[in-house]
Amino acid sequence: MRNRYHEIIKLWIGLDLTFPITDPTWIFLLVLLIILFAPILLNKLRIPHIIGMILAGLAIGEHGFNILARDSSFQLFGKVGLYYIMFLAGLEMNMGDFKETRNKALVLGLLAFIVPIGIGFVANVSYLKYGIITSVLLASMYASHTLVAYPIVSRHRSVSIAVGGTAVTDTLTLLVLAVIGGLFKGETGGFFWLWLVVKVIFLGGLIIYFFPRIGRWFFHRYNDHVMQFIFVLAMVFLGAGLMEFV
Repeated sequence: MRNRYHEIIKLWIGLDLTFPITDPTWIFLLVLLIILFAPILLNKLRIPHIIGMILAGLAIGEHGFNILARDSSFQLFGKVGLYYIMFLAGLEMNMGDFKETRNKALVLGLLAFIVPIGIGFVANVSYLKYGIITSVLLASMYASHTLVAYPIVSRHRSVSIAVGGTAVTDTLTLLVLAVIGGLFKGETGGFFWLWLVVKVIFLGGLIIYFFPRIGRWFFHRYNDHVMQFIFVLAMVFLGAGLMEFV
């Protein structure tokens, strides 16, 4: 069927276009067209933009019409998009409301981690007959979640609790992933646990204490809005890169 589409395009348009597309110009054009027109269409259908982007990715991907291949560039787009969503969530949070609801956010995050990972672990061991390590790793995937629905509900006050809970849940899930990775590599001695705790505490203190002070210094020194925007994005990806290292 795909070869038939290719032959039709070549016959009627005279363009010898093979799928998946590999030319960077056409790839970038197609991505821009999806970003431009998907929100216009989805607004009429009352579907979140992010959901539309995911559906568009499925349609043009290797399991859809095979228009674009899932290469390193699209893995980069996916990571950048996730970081940007979390950045917007933090940027638009009302810190006054968050301080009032931080205990609720902590409880929600712990429950959103403990309940799915507990049920998932029991189900994986009992019904799927997986080993303990495999069951824990798979159950941690059940517990992890993202802020896909954030653009829709961002105006509600309860979102502060959900965003805080998501941060707690995903942090604990990443710690589980780090432990499982250490077990797989045989690096789970006493020094591994100590070093992991030290890195998490150090990086958390670095981001919470130093990042705001560096930001204030930069904003007072440079007034150019473009430079400020690039600086903020650089700090976002610096924090994400350091967290991935940890």
